[in-house]
Amino acid sequence: MPHNILKGFLLAAAALFLFTCMDSITKYLTSHYNVPFVVAMRYLVHCSVMLIILAPRHSTQLVKTQRTGLVILRGLALTLSSLCMGMALQRMPLAETTAINFLAPTLVALLAGSLLSERIGGWGWAAIVTGFVGVLLIARPGGGLDALGVFFALMAACSNATYQLLSRLLASTEKAIALLFYTALIGSIIFGLALPWYWEDKTPSTMELVLLLSMGLTGGLGHYLFTLAYRHAPASVLAPMTYLQLLWAGLMGWLIFGTIPDGTSLIGMFIVAISGLIIAFKSHFTKAAPAKPESDQL
Repeated sequence: MPHNILKGFLLAAAALFLFTCMDSITKYLTSHYNVPFVVAMRYLVHCSVMLIILAPRHSTQLVKTQRTGLVILRGLALTLSSLCMGMALQRMPLAETTAINFLAPTLVALLAGSLLSERIGGWGWAAIVTGFVGVLLIARPGGGLDALGVFFALMAACSNATYQLLSRLLASTEKAIALLFYTALIGSIIFGLALPWYWEDKTPSTMELVLLLSMGLTGGLGHYLFTLAYRHAPASVLAPMTYLQLLWAGLMGWLIFGTIPDGTSLIGMFIVAISGLIIAFKSHFTKAAPAKPESDQL
């Protein structure tokens, strides 16, 4: 493996580990605090760190956009996804919640066909159907998962898919640093304005205070490392790697919370991962292949 690609691989692996740490912290804190309060702390810390570290160097680049409406809509989608993910983590094990959220790439592939005029093809449809089958195995009736938790996990996946679609639409016109800042800013504004209605009237312990701060730091640092990873390795290498987060989630769910998915759920998680990998590789080879004549695409 070339040195630069290896560096990108390691940066992405570290980012995915940090994302799982953030989800683990969120799950722990939502057992002691209400979900909106926890999510608000994440965004407020994330936004504050960006302002302190990046504003002096980038100044107006943080807020300069060409399609402000879509940028705001993208931030709203991620904010909703974060809230729903927190509600799901409060009610469900870490690994199963993460796996259902990984339905998002499958939904992106499904929606891209109509919204972005991307050709899905036979392999694409097979991957989409396979992904839904995997989620059904995880969230099956009688599987022991909280029904409301499953609903919130599915809502998080749908919101995440919207966020990813908008990211693709904006990638050609917007700077990554502005997109990253706006997501933190929008979440901070929304939850900050609502903070008086769900403020926790209790003093957090030292450990809880550290975790509240760490949650925002791990999320922000994770996004930063993933951005660096894309400078060293192509998307075709990094996209399949995102499923490493399922492994991290399984390990942390076991080590921290003592939960292990049952056999059927493990099969469902494996199927969801395979579905996403098919979509990732199909997307890579479709972009790499020369354009076919119009008659060949009918």
